[in-house]
Amino acid sequence: MIVLGIESSCDETGLAVYDSEKGLLAHVLHSQVEVHAEYGGVVPELASRDHIRYLLPLAEKVLDQAGICRHELDGIAYTAGPGLIGALMSGASVARSLAWALSIPAVEVHHMEGHLLAPLLEAGAPELPFVALLVSGGHTLLAQVEAIGSYEIIGQSLDDAAGEAFDKTAKMMGLGYPGGPVLAKLAETGRKDRFKFPRPMTDRPGLDFSFSGLKTFALNTWMQHRQATDDEDQLRADIACAFEDAVVDTLLIKCRRALQQVGCHRLIVAGGVGANQRLRQRLHQLGKKHRFSVNFPRFEFCTDNGAMIAFAGCLRLQAGQSQALDIDARARWPMENLSPVE
Repeated sequence: MIVLGIESSCDETGLAVYDSEKGLLAHVLHSQVEVHAEYGGVVPELASRDHIRYLLPLAEKVLDQAGICRHELDGIAYTAGPGLIGALMSGASVARSLAWALSIPAVEVHHMEGHLLAPLLEAGAPELPFVALLVSGGHTLLAQVEAIGSYEIIGQSLDDAAGEAFDKTAKMMGLGYPGGPVLAKLAETGRKDRFKFPRPMTDRPGLDFSFSGLKTFALNTWMQHRQATDDEDQLRADIACAFEDAVVDTLLIKCRRALQQVGCHRLIVAGGVGANQRLRQRLHQLGKKHRFSVNFPRFEFCTDNGAMIAFAGCLRLQAGQSQALDIDARARWPMENLSPVE
């Protein structure tokens, strides 16, 4: 089965072609960073317009790279939620229209399920069951995965997601947009012994996260010390280092606690923050120490992409799942409401 995947949930337009026998054939991605940079964050209306501008040209490009024509497609998968409703509707409209024109089925894909399954695109993918840490700009959660489509959320952020906290902390220190990757890079030159930030919600039972207070702690540290220093660049680096260490430590503590709670020895990590080098290094070290495996997707599949949607959609289409021709999208969509893939 050959499936075209379309991802348009926020500020990146991603398309891919996945073959159930040959694997991933091609994928392309258009980022809207330059569109939103001058506003310091994503502007939903501009995101929708940019998706509309690029969806069809990228579809032609990815099909050309895959070496197939549109009539060879067996199905189309598209992100139906959660995300920005206008951006979602842009991708859904193109997907449904192509499916109708080609007389092939189309299937809705949950954005976070796409992220969760992205590590399974790699060689040596873990077997089920496993625990998944989904950590991005919009979501931070831990899920117990018994089967594809069967997800139990065992922990989640009560306020800011980890990636959102990275971006907001970077913005408070004038690091621009998107600030998370810039802050992580800056942390490499920070002095680890200058500041000690709290590890939120690790001193109590449970698997939920809270990063809003950590962001406020970083702001207070920045405001308190910037007037007394003649080297703001080093101050930024030191705060970035302390902030990143606090986030990574918190994620590690909750991951190990989750594995112990469910009695599992396999962990997968996905989402934009999954590209963080410090997180990857520390989790691999923790896994070796406590004898559990850790799997990540390649860096380009940590952020939003069409490959994860094509793969997740292919699994559901192979199971006989598809939707009617109605163009449907939803800004909110609990993962627990998904149907299992049998």
